[in-house]
Amino acid sequence: MGETITFWVLAVVSVGAALGMVFNRKAVYSALMLGTVMLCLAVLYAVQDAPFLAAVQIIVYTGAIMMLFLFVLMLVGVDSSDSFVETLKGQRFWAVIAAAGFLALFILAIGNAIFSPATGLAAATGQAGYIRSIAELLFTRYVFAFEITSALLITAALGAMVLAHRERLTAKATQKDISRARFRGDRPSPLPGPGTYARNNAIDMPALLPDGSVAESSVNRYIARYDVEQGNLPEDPKLAEAIRHTAEEDEADEHEAERNNGVTK
Repeated sequence: MGETITFWVLAVVSVGAALGMVFNRKAVYSALMLGTVMLCLAVLYAVQDAPFLAAVQIIVYTGAIMMLFLFVLMLVGVDSSDSFVETLKGQRFWAVIAAAGFLALFILAIGNAIFSPATGLAAATGQAGYIRSIAELLFTRYVFAFEITSALLITAALGAMVLAHRERLTAKATQKDISRARFRGDRPSPLPGPGTYARNNAIDMPALLPDGSVAESSVNRYIARYDVEQGNLPEDPKLAEAIRHTAEEDEADEHEAERNNGVTK
């Protein structure tokens, strides 16, 4: 009874996670859903008296394969926009063919599980034990498929690096170049932090320059926007002017970013 309850609970969770992995638009969420499916499979293996398969499922797939997927996400970028441009000729056609092949295999697997009589672990492995039986099948009958799978995983990692690689148009700036560029500017020092030389120890108090004027670069942009929208400007005219100017610059930058995103899309 406990095995049946465990199966139906984990079956619902794993199928739901698999559907979420396929239909989710965010790659990070899809990777987490895939990890959920792998953990559910490991528990199902353990319930079926196969602790070796459960350990391999967690160590190899949930550990190593998930790290491969996360490595690909790190290279490609989690915030990369969807591209509808067909970079490889005929990739959509071959994708449809591959999807049809996977669908046929999926239907055959379900049909084999439904209409074939249950054999059981002991009858399937015999006297040798399931670990020895798995080793014999992997390195005799399915050795070609096993090696092809490992080659595909390596090809996927190399393909991710090739697709994510971007040619650098300019030479990478060294530490000396960055220091020289900083001292050539109008402010040869780090930006002043909020509250530096301020009258109060608060983030909404900007820094003051040696002449007593407000350093606009230290005014918090979000607080400035909020103060302008709410009409909560300070009585100091210099500080109020700095806050108003910072809010206008932030609003202009936001409009410029929206226009750029519209052109990109």
